[in-house]
Amino acid sequence: MEMKKHVTVIAALRIGFGVLGLVIAAFLFVAIVGGGLISGDRDAIAITGVVGTAIAGFLGVFSVPYLIAGAGLLRFKPWARMLNLILAALDLANVPIGTLLGLYTFWVLLQDDADKLFS
Repeated sequence: MEMKKHVTVIAALRIGFGVLGLVIAAFLFVAIVGGGLISGDRDAIAITGVVGTAIAGFLGVFSVPYLIAGAGLLRFKPWARMLNLILAALDLANVPIGTLLGLYTFWVLLQDDADKLFS
């Protein structure tokens, strides 16, 4: 039963980070593109439109796998375990919070009890 709690915590953290990434993407899009629109300069509008869309798109694309991985973990899908392990490996480079999340994910999902939950 305790392993289910750990898996649920990881799922909640993944979903939370995914939502946070999407919120930040939306905020940056509005701030960057809005700054260009406020200026009224055609060149500034064009540049900030491209830059804002690129940054928001980049953040959005990298946030969606977190949402998918978290939702899959809540349903104890075997593919979600593998996806979370891949994301955990990528998280290790994101010091300090990502490193902690990555290590916690490895610790939980590589235990034998987790094997039973996802089989």
